[in-house]
Amino acid sequence: MATRLEAPEMEPRDVEGEVQLEGVTRRFGEVVALRDVSLRAAPREVVAVVGASGSGKSTLLELVCGLQAPDEGRVRAGRAVLMPQRDLLLPWLDARDNAALPLRIAGVRRDAAREQAHALLTELGLDGFEAARTWELSGGMRQRVAVARTLLSGAPILCLDEPFGALDAITRAEAQAWLAGILHRAPRTVLLVTHDVEEAAVLADRVVVLSPRPGRVVADLQVGLHRPAGGRAPTDPAVVAIRARALDALREAMA
Repeated sequence: MATRLEAPEMEPRDVEGEVQLEGVTRRFGEVVALRDVSLRAAPREVVAVVGASGSGKSTLLELVCGLQAPDEGRVRAGRAVLMPQRDLLLPWLDARDNAALPLRIAGVRRDAAREQAHALLTELGLDGFEAARTWELSGGMRQRVAVARTLLSGAPILCLDEPFGALDAITRAEAQAWLAGILHRAPRTVLLVTHDVEEAAVLADRVVVLSPRPGRVVADLQVGLHRPAGGRAPTDPAVVAIRARALDALREAMA
């Protein structure tokens, strides 16, 4: 988990859960990672970002979290927290204390922080594993602890970078369902980076497609007006349609 750093180019808005990028370009030497990217996430909206490897998806999240600054354009966002691809759990802490870490950093007393972490871990199906060390947890369990830690940061904007990329297909489907349930009960603004177009359509309200490097927005697709508590089924007509449209946009951008 990474927390937001202030940068002159970042301009927080009055609506804390809103994210807006306007004409953003980010360069690393001669390499242009993102070019003229504009997108918006409304408060409590889930926006998935898909694209080929190297299209600047992770860079985009770090810009929103204030961990990088754009070379051109503006990033306007409220308080955001990043959950990177690796869970980065601390091996000397158990599951409960890993999840409670942002509360402890914020000055919450240990007992109170543990109580909040326990309640959320129970909701995520980890009741009985609070005292487990990281090496005693499966990959799916570790991801649940990492998500709990991200949620307990209290940030209104969550930036999730391939949160389930390392999981097998069955565990991944289960993880998608419990994340959808959590976001249904406690809505946040979410930017979800994934290489899986189907996952994007299952979880998100909108799917933004980036071209190969330099990343630019080539499609912004509305999935549907209703996001079910457990996420959409892969066979949902809206999921099937968005998957086809997103893949078409990726193919055109790579042609």
